[in-house]
Amino acid sequence: MPACVPTHTAGPNRPERAHPPHSPPPDRPRRLPLIAGADLSAAVAVFLIALPLSLGIALATGAPLQAGLVAAAVGGVVAGRLGGCPLQVSGPAAGLTVVTADLIQQYGWRTTCAITVLAGLAQIGLGCLRVARGALAVSPAIVHGMLAGIGVTIAVAQVHIVLGGTPQSSVPDNLRALPAQLANVDPAAVAVSVLTLTLLLLWPKLPGRAGRVLRMVPAPLVAVTGATVTAAATGLVLAEVDLPSWRSHALAGLPEGPVLGLVAAVLTTTLVCSVQSLLGAVAVDKLVARRPGPDHVPRSGLDRELLGQGTANIASGCLGGLPVAGVAVRSSANVRAGAVSRNSTMLHGVLVVVAALLMVPALELIPLASLAALVMAVGIQMVSLHHIRTVTRHREALVYAVTAVGVVFAGVLEGVALGIAVAVGVALHRLTRTRITHEEREGVHHVHVRGQLTFLAVPRLSRILHLVPQGATGVVALNGSFMDHAAYEALQDWQNTHTARGGAVEITGRRPGVGVRIAEPAVLTSSPVTDGTDGTDVPSGAGCRCRPWTTWRNHQCEPPLFAPEDDRRDHDSRDSRDTGDTGDTGDTGDTGDLHDAEDGRAGHDGRPTWPGIGDDPSGTGTGANTGADTGPVSRTGSVSGAGGPGTSRTGTGTDLVRGLSTFQRSTAPWVRGELARLAREGQRPTQLFLTCADSRLVTSMITSSGPGDLFVVRNVGNLVPPPGEESGDDSVAAALEYAVEILAVRSITVCGHSGCGAMQALLDPRPDGGPSDRTPLRRWLRHGLPSLKHVRNGSGPRVRLAGRAPADTAEELCLANVVQQLEHLRAHESVARALKDGLLTLHGLYFHVGEAQAYLLTEVAGERVFDRVRAEDLAL
Repeated sequence: MPACVPTHTAGPNRPERAHPPHSPPPDRPRRLPLIAGADLSAAVAVFLIALPLSLGIALATGAPLQAGLVAAAVGGVVAGRLGGCPLQVSGPAAGLTVVTADLIQQYGWRTTCAITVLAGLAQIGLGCLRVARGALAVSPAIVHGMLAGIGVTIAVAQVHIVLGGTPQSSVPDNLRALPAQLANVDPAAVAVSVLTLTLLLLWPKLPGRAGRVLRMVPAPLVAVTGATVTAAATGLVLAEVDLPSWRSHALAGLPEGPVLGLVAAVLTTTLVCSVQSLLGAVAVDKLVARRPGPDHVPRSGLDRELLGQGTANIASGCLGGLPVAGVAVRSSANVRAGAVSRNSTMLHGVLVVVAALLMVPALELIPLASLAALVMAVGIQMVSLHHIRTVTRHREALVYAVTAVGVVFAGVLEGVALGIAVAVGVALHRLTRTRITHEEREGVHHVHVRGQLTFLAVPRLSRILHLVPQGATGVVALNGSFMDHAAYEALQDWQNTHTARGGAVEITGRRPGVGVRIAEPAVLTSSPVTDGTDGTDVPSGAGCRCRPWTTWRNHQCEPPLFAPEDDRRDHDSRDSRDTGDTGDTGDTGDTGDLHDAEDGRAGHDGRPTWPGIGDDPSGTGTGANTGADTGPVSRTGSVSGAGGPGTSRTGTGTDLVRGLSTFQRSTAPWVRGELARLAREGQRPTQLFLTCADSRLVTSMITSSGPGDLFVVRNVGNLVPPPGEESGDDSVAAALEYAVEILAVRSITVCGHSGCGAMQALLDPRPDGGPSDRTPLRRWLRHGLPSLKHVRNGSGPRVRLAGRAPADTAEELCLANVVQQLEHLRAHESVARALKDGLLTLHGLYFHVGEAQAYLLTEVAGERVFDRVRAEDLAL
């Protein structure tokens, strides 16, 4: 979830976030009079990483080594001050190494600087046109493939320097020259490189408390410093960093070369710089959102980020520096170090300037082999196994591979163009590829349509549909997200013809439980009905509006024509809601099409009987459910309307059996593969969701989660007993310990809701003669008394909903109870330890049942506010 409850009290000056994501806030936050200590420490950490990496990237491109320092300084000061992402650190990026190296070799250094200036102007133009969001439309497979190809190119080139030689101009040339280089290895260069790589890999894994302290020093700095000290101490003869006088530093000149070539070079530089910077800004936003504690950092403005990056590239090119882009390694280090403003980025740039002016003698002791090993490790890390697994899972491995290979053997622009072409081809292939199968089971003919149903598939669809004999029952399952008019006409014509000849048809949506009523012979109407999944019209039966979740709503429709006769009789006789298929918990995206049932039959008054509302004449709702339907909690706190064993609220006793039957028939085939995987691998949820047992709260629906996503704990009133309480029930504490210690969940959510019967029972006094405080319910509700005390005494921070005060005392108590139970959570040892280590975040959630609206707990100026979940909050 995008917002969380801070684990400690937030400062009073925290601005309220009310602006859209990736756009500048309407008002600038108040500037701090001094640089915060967190920004100072983060700047030092980033500087220690940036210094060796900037020199290494300059070495890999073949540019003057000072150019890397110039780009780092300009990226820190200029992009840090003007950019739209406060915590993104810009500078010479490994992703630009191949592009810059090609430009230097083809046009020379001074023209390359001019190309950098022109690329900066192009970025400013794109920022003024506000097209930054368009960069996010590029397929991640193309971006990751481009970075992987660049990483391979960097690694292959740096191998030659690691071995003591000189790299060639292209990957094929480097590969052909590698055998000769292996036959002529420089032992000193290899030894220094191996030492650098060893320190780089082992330093982050130092164990124990001492290792935790030592790991505060960045591994790249340790690796380069260790190799430099070792080479100096042993007297190894190696090529070292050479920083000529700044007086002789080459600046930008007028571009020279063919116009088309220069235009292509500018476009390539602009593309790589812009995409890498914008994706880096989005990634930084995600890192900041996951960071525990109050969020003082505004979200990134992508158009402003383009303007800042363009200005930085103009300055860097004019001053003789490398192209500038957002750098993932430095940005993530900046966020992890606790930076809270753009001051850390700017201060890191100032430190680079100081080092470039005052530390030249020390920098010239660094062996080139050590820098080459460092850059080679960065290149290898750009080929991410996580990215490969991700694109493979989304069936985009071909796009990834073609882009990477194209970048390696043809160039960055050519590789990206190949990747885009393949991505378009794959998309068209998926759009036109439709699988249509037919099978007969127990006399019912099932036609499964998998994929997009377009005019190209109409011949196959017609051929398969005519395999269903006249007078037989046919079920057409549409498992796609699109149906064009030609396919709709073909399906409707067949349906009309088949039913007119005595057959029966059922057309189901693309997900389990998304159904259209079976059309009965001679009563079929041709009016289309939207299936509730994507706006596609499909033929429907007369007057029926079956949708996901309608089984909760006293909806009455005809049973399947091929259902057992006893089920049909039972279906016709029931007068309350059907608790059958409640939908696929793995995909709750179809719940948006909820409208009133339209049924003109006698006995249907159109008034839905929701659990705990239809049975409660006072309208206060139930508020408590402990796994069985216990009925509403009365104003005295007692439970009424509980059904005994074997009884059913519908009076038929078959709702459970029907629901199980529907699951096995409709849902189980779709989720069986995923559940089998979870059975093999075990559960690995990332969230613990603690909520009330109220039957109106469906956790998988309101969180859009599926099997294996949530570890759910439910009880009356979403209460968390404090540790040490003599409650006689350790189930909540046991669940907390298991979730945090064993499952290692990353977040815990306490979810309250409107109309909670448990909170109403706390508010209303118990009349004389009522149940004593020794009843299990009263003993359990005792854990909600601290919440009631805060509401009645007005103690503690004020709690409200965004835009309005609580509607009544009951709603105020529901909100305060969420805050209080979060405090109880922090008192548990396992939770407190995980919070201290930064491994856990806590979330407060309030679900208004009547509005179907979720509210997330935030803190603004010392006040607890439950704010609406907006669409922009979900964009990340």
